[in-house]
Amino acid sequence: MARQAFRMQLKPGAAAEYRARHDAIWPELSALLHESGISDYSIFLDEETLALFAVLDLAEDNNRDALPDHPVMKRWWDHMAPLMEVEPGNRPKEWPLTQVFHLP
Repeated sequence: MARQAFRMQLKPGAAAEYRARHDAIWPELSALLHESGISDYSIFLDEETLALFAVLDLAEDNNRDALPDHPVMKRWWDHMAPLMEVEPGNRPKEWPLTQVFHLP
């Protein structure tokens, strides 16, 4: 199991809707993420900068790299694109974060 962290960026005025959409996450998306080897996935918001900080555990035998091609993932990205900075194809822009401290 490996832990990964990355940053994403919300657009101004989108925080409440971003939270509401995640509170109502689609069951098929949750299942897809688990089936892909993702667990213990959290996203935190810096309300001052609108930066999102995501942390997840990734199984050794994961297939996270296949997610961008999955229809459910593409639909979710399209659904979320108006709220955040995205790449072409509506994949959220991600900036990897480097772990500098861990207290087990």
